[in-house]
Amino acid sequence: MRTAISKNESIKGAAQGEINAAHGLRDLFEVGLKDIYWAEKVLTKTLPKMMKNASSPELITSLKNQLNQTQEHVTRLEKIFEVTGVTATAKKCEAMGGILKETNSLIKQTDLGVVRDAGIIAADQKVKHYEIATYGTLHAYAKTLGENKAANLLAMSLDEEKKTDAALSEIAMSQINRQAHKATAITNT
Repeated sequence: MRTAISKNESIKGAAQGEINAAHGLRDLFEVGLKDIYWAEKVLTKTLPKMMKNASSPELITSLKNQLNQTQEHVTRLEKIFEVTGVTATAKKCEAMGGILKETNSLIKQTDLGVVRDAGIIAADQKVKHYEIATYGTLHAYAKTLGENKAANLLAMSLDEEKKTDAALSEIAMSQINRQAHKATAITNT
C-alpha cells in the first residue's frame, strides 16, 4: 500500500522504495532545486581552493569569474524558491559531493603547475556538465509545471554554465593541455 506524502517532502531513500519517494514531477523539481542549491553553495567554498591551487592566470581569472557567477546562481535559486513557494533548503547532492571529493584528491596528487591546471579544468568541467544537466532538467520541469518565472531564471543559469564550459575548453585547448603534455614528456625521458 502506497502512503501519501506532501509535495514538499524529499525523495530520501526513493531507490530503496521508502515512503518519501517522489510521486510526481513537482516532487522531482523540488528535490532537484534543493540539490543544485546545495551544490552551488558548496562551490562558493570550493572555487577559492581551486583558484589557490591553479597557476595559469587565465584559469585563475576563469575561476574568479565562476565564483561571482556561482554567487549569482545561489541568489537566483533563492528567487526561484520564492516564486515557486518552495522552502529554500539545501539537500546534499551526492553526485556533486563525489565530483568535489575527486577534485580534492586530484589537487593533492599533483604538483602546482600545468599538469594540475589541466586536472583542475577537467574537474571543473565535470562540475559544469553536472550543472548543465541539472539546470536543463529543472528548466524542462519548470516549463512543464507552468512555473514560467522559474523556467526563465533556470534558463539564464543554464546558458551561463554552457558558456563557462566552452571557455574552459578554450583555455585547455589553447595552451594548458599542450604544456601539460610537454611536462609529461620531459619527466618521462
